[in-house]
Amino acid sequence: MNEVLGLKAKLGLDVFKPDREPHIRIRQGRESDPRLRLAVRACPAGLYTEAGGSVELSIDGCLECGTCLLACGPEVLEWDYPNGGAGVQFRFG
Repeated sequence: MNEVLGLKAKLGLDVFKPDREPHIRIRQGRESDPRLRLAVRACPAGLYTEAGGSVELSIDGCLECGTCLLACGPEVLEWDYPNGGAGVQFRFG
C-alpha cells in the first residue's frame, strides 16, 4: 500500500548541503527595508524572521524557489543559485 505524504513530510525528506558562501544575502544597510517583511510572510521555508524592526535570514533549508527575490527585489537581496553540489536536494520523488 502506498502512503501519501503531506507537504511537510515531503519537505522533511529534503537534504540541504551548505555552500562555501551563502547564496542569498540581505544587502548591507537594508536589514530594516519594509520589503523584507514580504519575505517573512512569503518564504515557504520560513527562512526570514523579524526581530526588533530588522529582518534576519538563515539560509539553511532554502528551497531555491526565488520567492524572496520576487517579493523584495534585487535592490534588497543578493540572490544566486548555490554552486554545483550544494543547496537543496529534493528527496520526495
